[in-house]
Amino acid sequence: MNRLLLKALVLALVLVCFGTMSSMTGAQVEEPIATLRERISVEFAGRTPREWSETVSGVRTRMKTGERVLALTLDACGSRSGKGFDAALMDFLEKEHIPATLFINARWIDANPGQFKRLAANPLFEIASHGLLHRPASVTGRSVYGIQGTASVAEVVDEIELNARRIQQLTGKRPSYYRSGTAYYDEVAVEVSRRLGHEVIGFTVLGDAGATYRLDQVRAALVRSAPGDIVILHMNHPEGETAAGVRAAVPELRRRGFRFVKLSEYELQ
Repeated sequence: MNRLLLKALVLALVLVCFGTMSSMTGAQVEEPIATLRERISVEFAGRTPREWSETVSGVRTRMKTGERVLALTLDACGSRSGKGFDAALMDFLEKEHIPATLFINARWIDANPGQFKRLAANPLFEIASHGLLHRPASVTGRSVYGIQGTASVAEVVDEIELNARRIQQLTGKRPSYYRSGTAYYDEVAVEVSRRLGHEVIGFTVLGDAGATYRLDQVRAALVRSAPGDIVILHMNHPEGETAAGVRAAVPELRRRGFRFVKLSEYELQ
């Protein structure tokens, strides 16, 4: 018998056993990470990616609506120290009652546990995953911007699933959106993410270019937004001018009839 087929059959029997135990006890049994990693690796064995970019097949880049709405998505990347927190930006959003979707990296959580707990408890914000180690999502080890990507399907599973479980453990809610470190993917990694229950979120508006834009550049990028756009910004660089640019853009966007929403409020495309 083909070895891959045999492994798949064994994994299927394990899953049946787990499902039976769950039904008998009435409790939700979480699949062990090693079993999940192996099962997904078998499922995607032999797949060769053909795409590599921020907008490969399956990445959601905007909301499916003609309404004058914008989704602000804020990345908390987390360097190895991971301590950055743009309090001015987050205070402004809270003061102005502007919702946002926060893509959080595990290293940032570790460095800012109190801030994470406070933001996760605020109904203005929804928590999404920015991966365990902030790696580009590749099944072959491709790199971008000098950052090495995940090298296999198994590593993609770990990058996505381990951070999702960490967030769920801390908040009681599993994230349903994922953005990789650097927002680069191959299309196989995107399929793996969706198999794990995560929609992959890109963007249509580059709001601050990794918090390198000046105030006027952030403002200009945001005011060019169109209905249904997804904006990418960063909340882990207090030394940047993201907060000032957002403060400058919001009044103008509101004058033009725009309102701000979380990703979960609209169908994505």
